Amino acid sequence: MGEGVVMRIHRVRAEFVVAACDAELLGRRLPIGENGHTVTVSSQFYGEREVSVEELLWALERATVANLLGSRVLQIAREHGHVDEEATTTLGGVPHAEIFALVG
Repeated sequence: MGEGVVMRIHRVRAEFVVAACDAELLGRRLPIGENGHTVTVSSQFYGEREVSVEELLWALERATVANLLGSRVLQIAREHGHVDEEATTTLGGVPHAEIFALVG
């Protein structure tokens, strides 16, 4: 049973990219900038399958890059030490964070 979070893992060369968002955001168009442009929260990027907290945390432990969108997914990431409150921003009014792991 899902936790209201969808996730997709993208493998791009050596990168392990985790994209996760609150499930209800899928398909929403979020305004960006002052010029009327929008971005659609796409299932092609964020996935469609709801995942458990454990699955999300497993992926975040291995991620070299993570793109997190929504208050629920960010709360989980914060509670488990993956992102600081000060490191979050908003995308179209929705809480958002990107994580980049520096390795090597």
